[in-house]
Amino acid sequence: QVQLVESGGGLVQAGGSLRLSCAASGLTFTRYAMGWFRQAPGKEDKFVAGISASGGSTVYEDSVKGRFTISRDNAKDTVSLEMNSLKAEDTAVYYCAADRRTFGPPRQSKYEMDYWGKGTLVTVSA
Repeated sequence: QVQLVESGGGLVQAGGSLRLSCAASGLTFTRYAMGWFRQAPGKEDKFVAGISASGGSTVYEDSVKGRFTISRDNAKDTVSLEMNSLKAEDTAVYYCAADRRTFGPPRQSKYEMDYWGKGTLVTVSA
């Protein structure tokens, strides 16, 4: 059974930092590209960042470029999202997702994702 478990969410002041982690189990991690999505209150979920299965390719949504960094540790089956210079508009539930795409750059569509975590809440106070 595949499980993706996010951790690291919480309350932070604007300008602060948080590091989210996602631990994967039940899948061959190195065969999956990984992504982070978020859903703000009353809005649709949106792509935030993605990383290829090898870790060699990353992609970011425009509003987080230069502030967020996605990384993965294939030895530990984890993917992380380092978030700096947080803004109130970053407040959302953040979800980890796995895309069975062993080669090529990470995809950004939620419809391409095969597995999802349950999410972790990030609240940024202004």
